[in-house]
Amino acid sequence: MARIDFIQSLHNSTRRNYVQRVVEHDKAACAEVARRFGHDYWDGERQYGYGGYRYDGRWRPVAERMAAHYGLKPGDRILDIGCGKGYLLYEFTQVVPGVEVVGIDISEYGVENGKEEVKPFLRVGDCRQLPFADGSFDFVASLGTFHNLPIEGACRALGEMQRVGRGAAKYFMVESFRNEQEKANLLYWQLTCLSFHSPESWDWIARQAGYEGDHGFIFFE
Repeated sequence: MARIDFIQSLHNSTRRNYVQRVVEHDKAACAEVARRFGHDYWDGERQYGYGGYRYDGRWRPVAERMAAHYGLKPGDRILDIGCGKGYLLYEFTQVVPGVEVVGIDISEYGVENGKEEVKPFLRVGDCRQLPFADGSFDFVASLGTFHNLPIEGACRALGEMQRVGRGAAKYFMVESFRNEQEKANLLYWQLTCLSFHSPESWDWIARQAGYEGDHGFIFFE
């Protein structure tokens, strides 16, 4: 189980005022709205989530790095757990023409407003009980999803991720912290997290789930 960073540079490209996030609006009320994962979370005001999540090509370098690292090729089946609007999956189809993509997300709004080119391959569902047979996919990814579950849910989701993937080509990323400053920043900024763990604790959770793929983190520096 290797720790690999595909995301931090993209994460760092967004500037954040952590303290303002807490004092400018009622953070608890905003979090309640965000956890519905509806319009307000994706395309509403910034205090509820993304503040407008639109395609801008930012996921292309991530797809390129993943495709190169895992040797993805035409004909491979790729699953994105927590796919949102399907932007990463779309990039995989551009980077590796001929791949078959599938996305699943808890958000009906996200799926209904998915990128048109991949929208037919997106579905609403729960990552703790994936509707796929064992070993259905050549590569399984999950970016920024499992920290939105309580620890027991994250463990089940990781077990499901292990079950539906073939071999070791699996990768999940979650929000985490390495020190007290990053922990405070994460607590200030997050809206949807239920699991707040250090990288070492996430490693332990993954092992308990029987997960054998790779993983990575983003940190709020």
